[in-house]
Amino acid sequence: MERRKFFRLLGGGMLLSPWLKAQAQPKAWEEKTLEPLKTLGTPLSEYGERSPFEAEVVRYISPNLRTRTSGADFAPLEKLNGVITPNGLHFERHHGGIPQVDPQAYRLVIHGKVEQPLMFTLEDLRRFPSTTRTYFIECAGNGQNGYRNPPDPNLTATRSRGLASNVSWTGVPLALLLKEAGLQPGARWLIPEGMDAVAYTRSLPLEKALEDVLVAYAQNGEALRPEQGYPVRLVVPGWEGSIQVKWLRRILVTDLPAMSKDETSEYTDVMADGKVLAFTWVMDPESIITYPSGLQRIQPGFHEIRGLAWSGYGRITKVEISFDEGKTWRQATLEPPVERYAFVRFKLPWYWNGQETILWSRAWDEAGHTQPSREEFFQKWGRNNRYHYNAIQAWRIALDGQVTNGDRSLGGVAQGPSGGCGGEVFDV
Repeated sequence: MERRKFFRLLGGGMLLSPWLKAQAQPKAWEEKTLEPLKTLGTPLSEYGERSPFEAEVVRYISPNLRTRTSGADFAPLEKLNGVITPNGLHFERHHGGIPQVDPQAYRLVIHGKVEQPLMFTLEDLRRFPSTTRTYFIECAGNGQNGYRNPPDPNLTATRSRGLASNVSWTGVPLALLLKEAGLQPGARWLIPEGMDAVAYTRSLPLEKALEDVLVAYAQNGEALRPEQGYPVRLVVPGWEGSIQVKWLRRILVTDLPAMSKDETSEYTDVMADGKVLAFTWVMDPESIITYPSGLQRIQPGFHEIRGLAWSGYGRITKVEISFDEGKTWRQATLEPPVERYAFVRFKLPWYWNGQETILWSRAWDEAGHTQPSREEFFQKWGRNNRYHYNAIQAWRIALDGQVTNGDRSLGGVAQGPSGGCGGEVFDV
C-alpha cells in the first residue's frame, strides 16, 4: 500500500519532501560537525585540488596491469555525478606507455594524396577556427566482462562499462585542415599515426573525416591530459576509441587502408557463425544503471534509479527499466541536454519493498537500435570475441539490500574474455 501511495503522489504532482522526511531516520549529533568553524581555512592556490575526503574516487586498475606500460584503466562510473567525466578520471588506454611531448617541438604533418603537404605547430592549430563539442569515447573492449561464463559476481558498474568517458572537446575540424592541404583525386582513406613508442596507426575513411572528426587540443576547458594524447589527438564521434589516435603526429592521405596490426589481428569481431568482421567502428547503444549497482547496499524505501546511456548512432531517445528480467518495462526520464554521441543521464523514482529484485536497463537511439539481452547478444556474437559487448547489464538486489551482478550463466564450458583492447586481459 505504501508503494501504491507513493506512485499516486508522483502522478498527482505532489511534492516528495514531506513523504521523504517521514521516512528519514534521525541522526545523532557529532561534535566534529562544527570543527571547520574553529580555525581559519587554507589559503589560495594556483590550481584547485579536490577534497581529501574524495580520495577514494579514482580510476580502477586491474592488479595484473599496474606495472605494465600497455593497458587500460576504468572510469569510476558509479562514483560520478552528471554526464561530464573529470579530466583526471577519464579512462586510460595506451599501447606503449604515455609519451611526454614538448608542445614547443610538436609538429603535425598532412601528406600523401594532397595538393600541398602541410606541417602545423600547436600554435598554428590554435589559430584556426575552433569547435567545442561534447562526445563520449569508448574502448571497443568495454563490457568484456560480459563474455565471462559464469558471470563475475563481484562486478561493479565501473568494471562493467568503465572503459567509456564523456568530455567537452575543443579543437579544429579535420575537414578544415584537409581543405587547406587540398585533396587529390583518388583520396579515400586517412592513416593517422601517433607519437607513442609503437607509432600506433589506424585507418580512417575520408567520408567520416570530412563529416565531424576533431583534431582536439583541449578537454573540459584545459589542455589534454598526457594520457589523453597531449598535446593533440583525434576525436571521432561515435566510433570505437581505438581509431581516435592520440599524440597525433601525422596523417597520410591515401587510396587504401593501412591494414595495420590493430585493425587486422586486433579490433576485429568474431561472430556466432564463425565469420570475422573488420572495420566495425560504430559503438552500439548502451546503458548502465550506476545506482543501485554492483557491491552497493540499499535499504527498503524510496530510491532514485540512476544511470548513463550513449550510442554511436546518434542521440539516445529512450531508456527503459525492467524489474522482472524484461517481462515488463517502465520508461525512465532523460535529463537534458540530450546530445548526439554523448552520455545522457537517466533516472526513475522507485520504492523498494525489500523483496529480491533484478534490475535491467536498455537504451534506444535515434536510428532505432536497442540493447539486446545477454542471450540475444550471443545469438549474434561469438563467445570467443572480446569487443563490442552491449548486452543489458543486470543487477540483483538481495533481501539484505546487497547488490551484485545479476547476469545468468549461459551454460556450457566456463569462459572468460580472451583479451581486452589490443589483445590484453584488462580485468581478470
